Amino acid sequence: MQKIRKGDKVVVLTGKDKGRTGEVVQVMPKEDRAVVKGINLVKRHQRQSQTQEAGIITKEASIHLSNIAIADPKDGKPTRVGFKVEGDKKVRVAKRSGVSIDG
Repeated sequence: MQKIRKGDKVVVLTGKDKGRTGEVVQVMPKEDRAVVKGINLVKRHQRQSQTQEAGIITKEASIHLSNIAIADPKDGKPTRVGFKVEGDKKVRVAKRSGVSIDG
């Protein structure tokens, strides 16, 4: 089970967007990277195609998983993730407050 998943609210720990929060759009486990909405924006030159116009577009670049942490559901501060077995399910738990992250 992964510690960071699509849809999680995360806090950026280092880099130009340090301290900002966003939602995970995509996780790439093989590369240990994730794309976070509104974080690590880069400008790219776009060639014209049938669907898109040519020009310079701004989009999110991936960020390494070590540079983001899950936001604690209670206070929104960065927290580490632990696992707990509740009944027959394994759930993710915030180490900071002990609150379950999964639903």
